[in-house]
Amino acid sequence: MSDETASGAVPALPVTFRPARTRAVLLTAGVAVFVALAVISVLLPNLSPGERTSFVFTGALLLGVLVLLSRPKVVADDSGVTVVNIATKRRLEWAEIVRVNLRPGDPWVFLDLTDGTSLPALGIQPGIAKQRAISDARALRALAEARGATDVH
Repeated sequence: MSDETASGAVPALPVTFRPARTRAVLLTAGVAVFVALAVISVLLPNLSPGERTSFVFTGALLLGVLVLLSRPKVVADDSGVTVVNIATKRRLEWAEIVRVNLRPGDPWVFLDLTDGTSLPALGIQPGIAKQRAISDARALRALAEARGATDVH
């Protein structure tokens, strides 16, 4: 067991890891853009109904994109891990996870899997809250180690 894993407590299950600050920023910005474009469409006097609709539609589209960007999370439970990224969702059994990595400079955690591939887990990312991401990565590492991973670094 590494020093990092030794200092990371195994959290109670189920647990959800999510970049809360990043999510709050994205959702707040999305709502603000939508409201601003909707208000502009109402306040500009010379717009046709189609132009007003296009302002609102553009705001809704931007809000939708930011909602998708705020979607990532990692959910760990007794039987395994569900990794929800921007457009994908994958369920893993604990035995499939060989290693949990968050190296300096990585944009998010990577899960090395028994099939030789690596799965990005965008739900743990050091963007705005670096210490929280490190703590979450250590917790997921400790869970993977406790639940049957063979080589967790």
